Amino acid sequence: MSVCYDKLWKILIDKQMNRTELKDKAGISFNVLAKMGKGESVSLESLHKICKTLECDIGDIMEFSDGKTNV
Repeated sequence: MSVCYDKLWKILIDKQMNRTELKDKAGISFNVLAKMGKGESVSLESLHKICKTLECDIGDIMEFSDGKTNV
């Protein structure tokens, strides 16, 4: 099971915010964003900072994926 952050990237587009702006406003490291870009797990603390910054819930920015596509 992997982590999918596609919802986060869509929120950033909707808010006209880039990843660097999110990093600076949320106080997370570039490494956290790099891991998220690869679909890797990050700390709950980092996810909380992102949610607080974007004023959303954790389910709004990520989901777990089993790698199967629903057709």
